[in-house]
Amino acid sequence: MQTIGLIGGMSWESSAAYYKQLNLGVEKRLGGYSSARTVMSSVNFAEVTELGKNEDWDGVAEILAQAARGVERAGADFLMLCTTTFHRVAEQVEAAIGIPLLHLADVVAQDCVANRVEKVALVGTSFAMSRTFFTDRIASHGLEVMVPDESRHDMINSVIYDELVHGRILDISRRKLVELIDGLWDDGAQGVILGCTELELLIEQADVEVPLFPCTTLHVQAALDRALA
Repeated sequence: MQTIGLIGGMSWESSAAYYKQLNLGVEKRLGGYSSARTVMSSVNFAEVTELGKNEDWDGVAEILAQAARGVERAGADFLMLCTTTFHRVAEQVEAAIGIPLLHLADVVAQDCVANRVEKVALVGTSFAMSRTFFTDRIASHGLEVMVPDESRHDMINSVIYDELVHGRILDISRRKLVELIDGLWDDGAQGVILGCTELELLIEQADVEVPLFPCTTLHVQAALDRALA
């Protein structure tokens, strides 16, 4: 079994979900008392968020690269960033280390293609939806990518940052997100990417009819395939 390197803390709720799913996945695949070999470095969410707000992405990249180098020194065979938004600096982080980075956008896009989806919608943080670093990488796999109307971005951001990163799961927010996802389906999306780990705490496939592509779940499955190959 390979050792999985994780950069977490963005938010810690996200990191907890990754850690839990990785270990449950190994237990399911190998049985008994089996658990995942992992090395995690968790950064200060407040620090990197403030740098991001100030558009200091070189500062963000240095913090994540330093964490990644530590994870590599600790014996990780490959790296995962437990975040969507901070994949904004994924290439800079990957360039700073000698182990492969399992890029989230590639993993999700490959699953969309495997399920014969041609047009997919991304729901995530306002930053991830309004910039192209993530959608362009998905589109490079031959997919058409759409995002919710900009007028809905503040609502989604509020649900993520004011509720989900603090572990608050509210039914009223679930209804808002379901309505949003149903609207994306009506607008032609053949699938919807839950492009923020915390959204998986709120929305499940049973809540909507359109196929969902949950980033964390897919990222974890790809990591397990690699670690246990």
